Amino acid sequence: MMNVMRIGIACDHGGFDLKEELTSFLQTLGHEPIDLGTFNENSVDYPDYGMMLAEQVSKGDLKLGILICGTGIGMSIVANKYKGVRAALVNDLYSARYSREHTDANVLVIGGRIVGKDLAKEIVKTWLESSFLGGRHQRRLEKIASLEEKNFRA
Repeated sequence: MMNVMRIGIACDHGGFDLKEELTSFLQTLGHEPIDLGTFNENSVDYPDYGMMLAEQVSKGDLKLGILICGTGIGMSIVANKYKGVRAALVNDLYSARYSREHTDANVLVIGGRIVGKDLAKEIVKTWLESSFLGGRHQRRLEKIASLEEKNFRA
């Protein structure tokens, strides 16, 4: 049984349909999706929405977030600019599991034009059901955090 969580979700126009689907899916899993937009299919700049979500995760206002753009690449780049954000671009179940178990990813990024709705739901479910294993993986995250301290002034 999963704990009920507030989970941020945001997209650009290329991820709008999938965001709508996943927002409803999160509710059926008993979570509270925090929809940060976009709210239609009109063309927008993905960094605006990626920054909004990543900032909230970085500050600790949200523990987890989901970002969706056409390929997921742009959102991944944006989110990983924020201190403490570990955004993983995931388009399969194996990566969904290991992004949590090994890197404790706190932002899931999906390519809305690459991943079908059914697979995306399975990815989200797998991601949420997986947990960080710690151990040797913790040491690696500490190295990443050290790098952030040197390079980010967030």
